[in-house]
Parts: sequence; structure tokens; C-alpha cells
Amino acid sequence: MYRIIGADGKTYGSVNLQQLRQWLAQGRVESRTPVFVDGAADWSFLGLLPELAGDFAGTPPPIGAVKPVAAAPRGTNSLATAGLVCGLLAWTCCCCVPFNLFGLVFSLIALIQISSQPEPQEGRTTAIIGLVLSAANLLFACGLGLFRLALLSPGALHWHFSHF
Repeated sequence: MYRIIGADGKTYGSVNLQQLRQWLAQGRVESRTPVFVDGAADWSFLGLLPELAGDFAGTPPPIGAVKPVAAAPRGTNSLATAGLVCGLLAWTCCCCVPFNLFGLVFSLIALIQISSQPEPQEGRTTAIIGLVLSAANLLFACGLGLFRLALLSPGALHWHFSHF
């Protein structure tokens, strides 16, 4: 004799093997339906019972088996793209410091995110290029600022006006 746990969570039975086969034909039970066989030590699944092995189209899936999921396309990290755009804008806008800083921050965060994801994203090269462009432009802007400061220092102004 058999007892099953239905889809509604209720226990049904005791029923004989013929009744189980009838429920299987009606679609009321399936291979993963929990079943307790009189005299058994624990619950099992209908698909694992040898007496019902021929009644199922194929072998039952392993308990806890996960259906394979198609791999999601690996997208480019959006912060890597933002870092590259900021690096390019910094050069285009003639040493715009905010673009440099944003480019550095976005690129560094993107590199950290790309490295720490279990499924790596694309964009490592993009983030590195954005980082290099932003850092180089920031250094260039600082050098240009120091050069201008040297030209505008009081000694430089005195030398400049004394030659007129």
C-alpha cells in the first residue's frame, strides 16, 4: 500500500499500485510526487519506485536538480564606459579637472566590480584606457597649472615688465 503527498500538500492513501497507475495516467501524480510505501523507513518519490519504472517516459530528474539556464550575455560594465567617456572628454575640453576626477573614480570602481563578480563582465580594457586617459590628463593639467603659476609669480612679473 502507498500514501502520497499531493500538490496541495495533503496526504492521500492508502492506495494500491493499480490506483497509483491510474492517478499517474490522469496526471494527478508525477515522478517527483512524494510517496511512502508501507514497510519503508522513509518517504521517497514515485519516479524512484522500481515497480513504477516502466510507467515513466524517461528516468526521473535527480532530486534537487536544476534545469540548465542559458548563460546570460556578459555585458560591458557601464562604469568602465563612463570612465572612458570622461577620460576622452577631459582631453577634448582642455584639461577639465572634473572629467579627470570622474574618469578616475568610474574606472577604478569598474575595475573593482569586474574583478569581484562571479560571472566576469566585459570592460576591463575599457576601464584601463579610461583610467590612463584620466590620470594622464590630470597630470598634464597639474603641470600646466604649475607652469602658469610660475609665469604669474611676482618675480616673473617683475622680470616681464622690467624689459619694457
